[in-house]
Amino acid sequence: MTSLDEEVLFDVRDRVAYITLNRPESRNALSQAVVARLSEVFTEAAEDNEVWAIVVTGAGDRAFCAGGDLKELNRIAQEGGRFPVPMTGTERNLFELVLEIGKPVIASLNGPAVAGGFELALACDIRLAAEHASIGMPEAKRGMGANFATVLLPRLVPRSVALTMLYLGDLMPPDEALRWGLVNAVHPAERLAEETELFVRRLVANAPLALRRYKEMATKGWELSVPAALRLNVGPNPYLSEDREEGVRAFLEKRPPQWTGK
Repeated sequence: MTSLDEEVLFDVRDRVAYITLNRPESRNALSQAVVARLSEVFTEAAEDNEVWAIVVTGAGDRAFCAGGDLKELNRIAQEGGRFPVPMTGTERNLFELVLEIGKPVIASLNGPAVAGGFELALACDIRLAAEHASIGMPEAKRGMGANFATVLLPRLVPRSVALTMLYLGDLMPPDEALRWGLVNAVHPAERLAEETELFVRRLVANAPLALRRYKEMATKGWELSVPAALRLNVGPNPYLSEDREEGVRAFLEKRPPQWTGK
């Protein structure tokens, strides 16, 4: 196993891809190499038909992800290297990639999700948080731009709430994040992994083509008018699938369905 493979753990078990940021000593910060590796494993999970859902979390309990590796960014600046600017360069933006994956993506926030770590969580569909997992964008305190969050946050919460978070850069406690819908549930830290597993197992018990259809339609129809979105036809068509036939039969026969993803 290479050093980078140790910093980003990737495993597929029973229809679920598990991605773990494994840099607890640096609060799972996003170095440039880690960002590149995350893009690779998220893409692999997205393209694997045997994967029906994705879970991303961090190692330890100090942080889900503290955002960009500031020591590395400072070194790049000091050495006169190319500073990584969002949406530029040869590589696709990680957060945009995660947002557009056509499968459910769950963030299991084992600790604070801050700056780029919060943006990674925002790119996911579902966020389950430990009781100590505060969230926020302290970018204004660092002279940074919060490119992804400035677009996503005002779409997820009232504009005044989003701008307060961005302007002040304060961290939001998980109970307040739950109130605004920025996290879906808050659990005791010692139960988070178990609760995440229960959630994702309930999810992949459902028809995979339907899940993919929901993700594609909800994402690509987000800013369309209702008439235009209703006519949007993206993702697999579950209506004419073998799984639809199986789902109806299983319901009538009072047995669990056996999905094939076809």
